[in-house]
Amino acid sequence: RPLRPGGRWKTVTVYAITSLTGFDADPGLLARWIRGHWGIENRLHWVRDVTYDEDRSAVRTGSGPQVMAAFRNLAITALRLSGATNIAAALRHHARDTLRPLATYKIT
Repeated sequence: RPLRPGGRWKTVTVYAITSLTGFDADPGLLARWIRGHWGIENRLHWVRDVTYDEDRSAVRTGSGPQVMAAFRNLAITALRLSGATNIAAALRHHARDTLRPLATYKIT
């Protein structure tokens, strides 16, 4: 579809690798999976890359990077479950009061 009214149509080819047979690889199903992947990319990976600036992390050895990614995922999930739609704003909100993170994790 055109990106703006009166705009030109653009065709984009997307390649995907799957273990499905040709009979099972329904185009609608594949399109939903690909769109679902971008939902994950936008809701989790983008937040980790931009809000947490994960690419510039100084933790680089051993299992440290994997542990830090797990902590970031835990924080993002807890904030989303508590109703946050903007993770950066939620992090600032929680940073202003030392009891808020404890309440979010139901520790108090």
